[in-house]
Amino acid sequence: MAGLPVQIGQQYEAEIIGISHDGEGVGRVNGFTLFVAGALPGERALVRVGHLKKQYGYATLVELIEKSADRIAPDCVIYDECGGCQLQHLSYEAQLRVKRQQVVDNLVRIGKLAVAGEPTLGASPSSSFSEGIVVHPTLGMNDPWRYRNKAQVPFGEERGGLIGGFYAQGSHRIIDMEECLIQHEANDEVVARVKEIGSRLGIRAYSEETGTGLLRHVVVKVGFRTGEVMVVLVTNGTEIPRADEWIAGIREALPAVKSICHNINVRQTNVIFGDETRTLWGSEVIYDYIGEVKFAISARSFFQVNPVQTEVLYGKALEYAALTGGETVVDAYCGIGTISLFLAQRAGQVYGVEIVEEAISDARKNAELNGMTNVHFEAGPAEVVLPEWTRQGVRPDVIVVDPPRKGCDPALLATILELRPRRVVYVSCSASTLARDLRVLVDGGYGVAEVTPVDMFPWTVHVESVILMVRK
Repeated sequence: MAGLPVQIGQQYEAEIIGISHDGEGVGRVNGFTLFVAGALPGERALVRVGHLKKQYGYATLVELIEKSADRIAPDCVIYDECGGCQLQHLSYEAQLRVKRQQVVDNLVRIGKLAVAGEPTLGASPSSSFSEGIVVHPTLGMNDPWRYRNKAQVPFGEERGGLIGGFYAQGSHRIIDMEECLIQHEANDEVVARVKEIGSRLGIRAYSEETGTGLLRHVVVKVGFRTGEVMVVLVTNGTEIPRADEWIAGIREALPAVKSICHNINVRQTNVIFGDETRTLWGSEVIYDYIGEVKFAISARSFFQVNPVQTEVLYGKALEYAALTGGETVVDAYCGIGTISLFLAQRAGQVYGVEIVEEAISDARKNAELNGMTNVHFEAGPAEVVLPEWTRQGVRPDVIVVDPPRKGCDPALLATILELRPRRVVYVSCSASTLARDLRVLVDGGYGVAEVTPVDMFPWTVHVESVILMVRK
C-alpha cells in the first residue's frame, strides 16, 4: 500500500508496546502500528508484514531480538494451534496486570473518564497526573488451571476416525485434543469416551460443508461442589443409533455422570444447540453451588463457567451493593437468577428481569430450591418491565446490571437515570461497552466510585469487572 512506512512481505524490527483485545502484541515500526501474534509488551522482534490497512497492519513473528521477562513456556502441547487460549506464553502475574490495564485503557479512551494514576485526557504523557476513578488490581486465582465447568466440543473426522477438540484460531478447523488444561478433568474424560464409543459404533461426524453426518458437539457440564456430571450429545438427526450402548459406555467410564441428554440440531448453522432436548438417562438437571446458594443446571441453561471466580465476582457485587437487610434491589439481565439469589441473602426484596422466558422459569425454580421468598422474577425487556414495576410502587435502592458483551440497551440506561437508585452495580464482561455505558451514567448524574477487575478466564484475553456507581 503506497505511502505507508511498511510494505507487505517485508521484514522490520518492531517495538512491542502492548497487547490487543485479541491477545496479539501491539508493535510499532516507524510510528505505524502492527499487530503481531505471539509477541509481548517490552519485546523487540523481527516481524514480516502480511496484511495492511490504512491505519494499521498485521505481521507474523519471525524472531525475538529481546524477550520479555514475563514470557514463559506454554504448558499446553497444542497451544500454538488451538484458539481456546491466547496468553499461555505470558506469566499469570503479568496477565493480571495486562487485564487491569485493558480496563483502564477503555475507561480513558472510550469513556473519556479520569482514572487515578493515569494522565488526564488530552494531556501529554509528561503532564501532571490527576485524581480519578480507582481501578483496583485484578482479582486472580490461586490455581488458574482446570477452572472451566463446561466444555462445548465440536466433532469432526480425520483419517476415518472421530476427532474432538477446539477450533484453530480464526477458523473452523478442529484441533484434536486429549486434554485441555483449563477444563475440569471430567470434561476430558467424557470427550475421550465419546470419541471411543462413536468410532467403535461407526458414527459419522457432522460436516459444516455438506450438512451430512450425525455428531455435531458434545457438551459436558460439571458441578464443582457436587461432583455431578451432565453429558449432552448434539446431533444432526432425531435418533442416536444404538443409544443404549452410548449410555452404558459413558456410565461405565464415569460413575459421576447423573444426566445424559440428547439435543437435536438439524439446521445448517454454527449455533451449537437446537430447540429440542431429550433426557436419554438420569436427571434433567445437575446441581452446583455458588457460595451457599444451590442451582439446578439444565442442558441449555446458562451458568458461569468458572464457579470459583464467580463467587469472587458476586461477592464483590454484594459488597458494592452495601445491603443491610431492608433494601429493594433490581437485577437486570438476571438470567437463571445467579446474582439475584446471591443478593437476596442480604436484601429485603429482589426483583429480577430477563428477556429469555426459559431462564426466568429456571430462576423461579432456583428460588424455590433455596426456599427464598423475597425474590420476584419476570420475563421481558428490562426497559419495559422496570417502569411497570415503578407504577406498582417498586422503588429500587440498588440496580444491578450484568449485560451481554454488547452492553446495556440504551433504553435501560435511560430508565436507570429516571429511577435514580442510590447505587448502580455494573458487572461487565466487555471493557469497551462498559466504558461507553459508564459515560452515559456519569453524564446522567452518577459518579464511578471504584472498579475491580476479576479474572474469570485465566490464560485468555477476557476480563470481567465489577463497578460501583453512586448517585451524586
